[in-house]
Amino acid sequence: MRMELVQYYQWLRLYGYNDSHSGNISARAGEHFWVTPTGACADTIKAADFLRNPVDGALVEGVSGDAGLHQAVYRCKPEARALMHSHCPHAVALTLNGEDFVPPDFEGQLYFPRVSVISIPYKVYFEQAAERVAEALCDAPICIVRGHGVYAWGETLNMAYKWTCSLELSARTAFIARQAGTGH
Repeated sequence: MRMELVQYYQWLRLYGYNDSHSGNISARAGEHFWVTPTGACADTIKAADFLRNPVDGALVEGVSGDAGLHQAVYRCKPEARALMHSHCPHAVALTLNGEDFVPPDFEGQLYFPRVSVISIPYKVYFEQAAERVAEALCDAPICIVRGHGVYAWGETLNMAYKWTCSLELSARTAFIARQAGTGH
């Protein structure tokens, strides 16, 4: 499982969804989950770097600042086995206005006709994000935090990755359509 986490975390970097040290990823195994450490570098991360945490209970030292958010999602969505946080540039850019994102393309509409955008003041992000994002992800596989990034859960790492990639492609399509004068 931790080898898969390395691969998916590196793909988020490779395909431009994160910079070298941004985002985070986790996978659940029973009553525990493995999550990136704080300050993780996707280019150099190893399987042994991922930290094991309880779904219920205190987080271990050194985990990602979003580890409590991952924990809250796993509590809210028992079927969730993976959670990815990325900084998809088109999805973030197109939702800086705080409005929910409506994918213009067929696949986007098929997977998520409307993606919630959550506005959390930057100065209180760590105090509010876990509850607010978990609440949004209880009802949908993906959401966007305005000005920050995308959160997606799945029953597998592959599904969380699919939702992330599909949303960014929809956002890129919307961006290109607007540039071409054919989108809203």
